[in-house]
Amino acid sequence: MIPFPLSRRGFLGAATLLGAASSARAQGTARAGGWPGRAIRFVVPFAPGGPVEIPARLIAEHLAQRLGQTVIVETRPGAGGALGIQAVMAAHDGHSFLFTTSSVATLPAMQRNPGYDPLRDLVPVTLVSEAPMALLARADWPVRDLADFLAQSRTRGRPFSFASSGAGSTTHLAGELLKVRAGIDIMHVPYRGAGQATGALLAGDTDLLVTGLIETIPHVREGRMRAIALTSAQRSPALPEVPALAEAVPGYELVIWYALLAPRGTPPEVVDLLAREVAPLRNGGTLAKRMAEGGARLLLDGPAPLAERLAREVALWKQVLPAAGIRPE
Repeated sequence: MIPFPLSRRGFLGAATLLGAASSARAQGTARAGGWPGRAIRFVVPFAPGGPVEIPARLIAEHLAQRLGQTVIVETRPGAGGALGIQAVMAAHDGHSFLFTTSSVATLPAMQRNPGYDPLRDLVPVTLVSEAPMALLARADWPVRDLADFLAQSRTRGRPFSFASSGAGSTTHLAGELLKVRAGIDIMHVPYRGAGQATGALLAGDTDLLVTGLIETIPHVREGRMRAIALTSAQRSPALPEVPALAEAVPGYELVIWYALLAPRGTPPEVVDLLAREVAPLRNGGTLAKRMAEGGARLLLDGPAPLAERLAREVALWKQVLPAAGIRPE
């Protein structure tokens, strides 16, 4: 499910955004250093139509209006996101940027040679948003609640199974982190994308599903699934009745986040300009509305929080995955 619905005309219109007239202040700031001198490119390292593409296009449209220059969103899927990241790194044009998810921090722990080091080769611009994931069961699953699930996981003869959107995905890693933090055994069953994983749960092929809150809300509200817990540290206003895993598993927290990054060598003044120009989107408008509807929190708080989160999560996964018995491929 695409969490931020747009009409097809609006969606395609955003694909090659026309540089509209910008404010005098923004143009003056950008043009003072001669940037942007050409079209700006946002590379999304995933297949077209995924959830990350919509906020990328909405932010691109905003920047096109502010900077008076075309902003193109280009999808470059492959190798779990590594191919798109490598394409940005190879550009060396000062106008190519990466619009990605928290997978940018997990790939170095999943792949022996992903072709990049996120702490060396990428420059943080800003976190865009964050949203928890949900641990879901079918509506008729006999396990009552989070406490019952944890208790049975520790005593039953065979592990519960959980579906994810693929090996190495953030939803997969949420389950692995739960195994380590809670001291339980649950069996991972990877699928090709969230849609297949959701279908597997509804068909009874797995006991549980881990997926994004954005994808979760319609199923829970329509009674097809039951949310056992969220992966955030606190409950979400979108589903306030659902406990956070941290309520029963102290220290557990894992959210999906979106971020804008630049390749190493991008001038600092360009990074600062981009972070400053997208920050006003926090104050309302289409992007803020779509995020809130999907249970996500809009951030746009500049380079420092993203740099801190990257460093923390790169270190986290290099510890957690070996503890869960996962070795880089």
